Amino acid sequence: MSDNISRSICVYCGSRDGTDPAYAAAAEELGAGIAARGWRLVYGAGDVGLMGRTARAAQAAGADTFGVIPKHLLDWEVGKRDLTRFIVTETMHERKKVMLMNADAVVVLPGGAGSMDEFFEALTWRQLGLHDKPIIVMNVAGYWDPLAALVERITGHGFADASLTDLFQIEPDVAATFTALERLL
Repeated sequence: MSDNISRSICVYCGSRDGTDPAYAAAAEELGAGIAARGWRLVYGAGDVGLMGRTARAAQAAGADTFGVIPKHLLDWEVGKRDLTRFIVTETMHERKKVMLMNADAVVVLPGGAGSMDEFFEALTWRQLGLHDKPIIVMNVAGYWDPLAALVERITGHGFADASLTDLFQIEPDVAATFTALERLL
């Protein structure tokens, strides 16, 4: 991390835009807000969907960008090669590790199975004490309500201690997410 970057935010999000225009708007607002704070965006290096929107907004506002993509997704996710730093990994697992290890916090925007996989891996690693980075789920338009209910079900049925819910927080929008990040970092 260069000396002029105070924080790096890892963003997990969809490689599609989704059906609600609020998702795209939140991705763009998040990217611009990362730049406005002088922070670096760490993300999956795609140039499609919410990933591309977040990165383009961050770049347009002057952010340092750090993208990590496995070689098998270079064409599918249209690897965005004009980033400040562009890393190609061998595997998805390596991608997730490089992204998390190069970030100070995680923000989860709406997304699909890949975003859930990234969230649960970051959550599990935090539960196991492998990192202590804040994890914020941005619940744009209530998108992640079922995820919150699932985690409550997991703890309620005894498959995890109730403290699991203390390892991440859910925020309703970009403004609340930045308020939480500024408090936690």
